[in-house]
Parts: sequence; C-alpha cells; structure tokens
Amino acid sequence: MTPEDVLKGLTGPLSLRRRLFYVAVGLAGLTGSALIALLWATEAALPARTQIAFAVLIVIGIAWAGFGGWAVTRRVPLFARDRVVAAWLGMVAWLLFAAGALAIQRSPGVAVVVVLLGTIGAINVGFARRARATLRQSLPD
Repeated sequence: MTPEDVLKGLTGPLSLRRRLFYVAVGLAGLTGSALIALLWATEAALPARTQIAFAVLIVIGIAWAGFGGWAVTRRVPLFARDRVVAAWLGMVAWLLFAAGALAIQRSPGVAVVVVLLGTIGAINVGFARRARATLRQSLPD
C-alpha cells in the first residue's frame, strides 16, 4: 500500500463501522454512568469510600460517552487521533482505578492486577501514538 492509497482512504470522515463502534462506546459509557447513578441514588447510607468510587466511575463513564460523541461528530479524517485520545483516556481511568484499589486494599493480588492493567494501557498508548505518527508521516508536505 502506497502513501497515496492511505491518503485516499482518509479523505472522508470515519467509516460506518467505526462510527457504530464509537456510538456503542458512547452508549456504554452513558449507560454505565446512569446505572451507577441510579444505584447510588437508591441506596440510603453508603460508606464514604463507596460514594467516592461511584463518583469516579460516573465521571469515567461520562468521559467515555463524551469521547464517543466527539469521535462520531468529526467530519474530517482523524489520522488516528481518536486512538490516541482513547488510549490516554484509558490510562487516566487506570490511574484512578489504581489509586483507589491500592488505597482500599494493599494485597499482592491487587498489585498484580494494577501493574498488569497499567502495562496493557501503556502498550496501547504506544501503539496508538505509533499508528498516528505513521499516518502523519505519509501526509504530503
């Protein structure tokens, strides 16, 4: 595949398949946030840690919903910018999860899960940045 072929494929907005994927991401984030908010609203007395965890999960869900809406409404080629933004959003969610998980329970099992998820997230950020750099290099000067 030549750089010209790549550019021809990027002249329009996202494909229908990609748009449907981002609609699903947005709806999943919104649904998750709404369900957690409903659970929070219907529980009379929750411990402070649980309330903080619910608030963080709601914010993460809203962030994913916002990301899905942002990606779907783009009318220009994103040149893998969507992948980079999603990867960093995942890393921020992981950081929040790691801080909360390690604050609540310091056990070897939790530490292994936190490290494993962080490694996967960092690898994902690297792949996304590399894909974007490759696409940007193929642009004509």
